[in-house]
Amino acid sequence: MFHLRFIETLTAILVAVASSFGMLFLLCVPCLGQATDFDLNPIRYSQTEAQDPVAQLIRQIELGETSLKWDERHGWLHTLLKQLSVPESSQLLVFSKTSLQARYITPTNPRALYFNDNVYIGVVPGAPQIEIAAVDPQLGAVFYALNAKVQTSDGELPLLKRDNHGCLSCHGTGKTQHVPGFLIRSVFPKPDGQPRFELGTTTTDVSTDFIKRFGGWYITGTHGEMRHRGNVFADGDSAELDHDRGANQASLPSRIRQGKYIANSSDLVAMIVLEHQAQMHNAITKASYTFRKAMASQKIMNEALERDERFLSDSTKRRLSSAAANVVDHLLFKDEFQLKSPIAGTSSFTKDFQSNREEDSQGRSLREFDLKTRLFRYPCSYLIYSQSFDALPPEMLEQIYGQLSNVLAGEPEEGFEHLSASDRTAILEILRDTKPSFATIAGLSTMPQ
Repeated sequence: MFHLRFIETLTAILVAVASSFGMLFLLCVPCLGQATDFDLNPIRYSQTEAQDPVAQLIRQIELGETSLKWDERHGWLHTLLKQLSVPESSQLLVFSKTSLQARYITPTNPRALYFNDNVYIGVVPGAPQIEIAAVDPQLGAVFYALNAKVQTSDGELPLLKRDNHGCLSCHGTGKTQHVPGFLIRSVFPKPDGQPRFELGTTTTDVSTDFIKRFGGWYITGTHGEMRHRGNVFADGDSAELDHDRGANQASLPSRIRQGKYIANSSDLVAMIVLEHQAQMHNAITKASYTFRKAMASQKIMNEALERDERFLSDSTKRRLSSAAANVVDHLLFKDEFQLKSPIAGTSSFTKDFQSNREEDSQGRSLREFDLKTRLFRYPCSYLIYSQSFDALPPEMLEQIYGQLSNVLAGEPEEGFEHLSASDRTAILEILRDTKPSFATIAGLSTMPQ
């Protein structure tokens, strides 16, 4: 315990000194001890009790307030989806061997993913675990495993437990914005599902060119003349794929047995929503982590230099401003790939996604789709309503809201040219009516109706 506190103090001082002088360096904490950077103050990832939806479900099960129900066909899946309010229509199938349970994944036995705004569930038929990730307001992504093959009687707690370190080797890197988070990858899969890593991989989001997306995924839906990497294999000596063969698929391929999965779809619209949502969550967590780390370092330096406790150095201000700008970039879909053809899914996801909508006085919502030239009609992320966003420190929210209102109320800024004057006005009006904290800080409370 003393050794860990020494590491925490030493790390905090070194980071604080580096920040004060505008330096950037890497400190390999495991070389000093076994704690990871996330486990040091002020984050304390492993030691902090999670408050995410899965953690809450576990506590409810332990108290006997609810229980999971076993289904002979799909095991725990149906009850998990219901308990966590995850729509079946969000089903996405990935056949590349890029999961913790990769050896169970094949093109005929893909991994199924289901998600809502705050929870992600991964299931591979025949695999020993159901993988679950949830968004915690303070910790970011928190990972869980449920024993998929052990049936328990009603009321008995299944083997559902939190994983504090194993998943972070992939879900706590630069691909997740250096916080516990989420990522979507596009690979060049062999016919057996094994990625051809020598050809490279792409971490995708809404800015990624359509032609580089979905490698290793089954995709059902229409997208006109555009092409992607989904549904096909890299079975030659190069990265050339038969893009036409994988395009505009109405249903899953016949190699996947009917009834093995809940739905006969891997919906295109759900996939693109997931790409946005994953990195949006990461940006919010990044802002939270940056603020707490910056303020902890600032406190140490203020005490060491006998400065006022409220003093903020220029480097601290820059760190906070940069983290806020990153959130705004993701909120407003900066550099979003412009669709060349309309897109449509093959499930009820588009309808289901809009059922949980916040509407302004004119009935408009940030959950309304466009699907002709871009993903959403009003390009501002629905995750601005999320618990993790609202849990950001007030000072960080003020920075984000200030930058957001500058983009929406001012002249078009570089990187936001995709937002027309009518787009910006509509988003401002929607936020004024549906996000009181933004309206107050941005001075929009008295805007005319």
